[in-house]
Amino acid sequence: MDEWVSPVYAFFDPTPHIVEIDGRRAHKFKCCAKACKASIHRFLDKKDARSTSNMHKHIKSCWGKEILSAADEAKDANKVHTKIVGRKGKLTYSHHQHTWAETKVEIVRWVSESLRLFEVVKDQGFQLLMKMGRPEYYLPLPSTVSHC
Repeated sequence: MDEWVSPVYAFFDPTPHIVEIDGRRAHKFKCCAKACKASIHRFLDKKDARSTSNMHKHIKSCWGKEILSAADEAKDANKVHTKIVGRKGKLTYSHHQHTWAETKVEIVRWVSESLRLFEVVKDQGFQLLMKMGRPEYYLPLPSTVSHC
């Protein structure tokens, strides 16, 4: 595991399970995304036992192209894990609606930490989720988010 330094490993549990499938041993890497149940199997009896191509494909479909590109640029699994994949500290939720300023701050933080495009605030699905039950809820413009 010491030689597993590729940034793609940061998107999977740090210790893979060793499983047997049809009499063949494989490493089973579980994706770290909260809602993802996918695992990638790497068979140990193949020439390409160290290949990360299937991991790349999964990250691209699960996390997105932009995140994968940012991870590849980082070139270090530890940096990717702390900067992109995981947050430090316990996640807490509030039952109070944010003010305009708090909304702007939280969206800017989310967009920048997730390495998302500022245009995501114009996305119909994003707006639907944010305004569910609160159609008057304030959402900043992409230009506002990009200038904070």
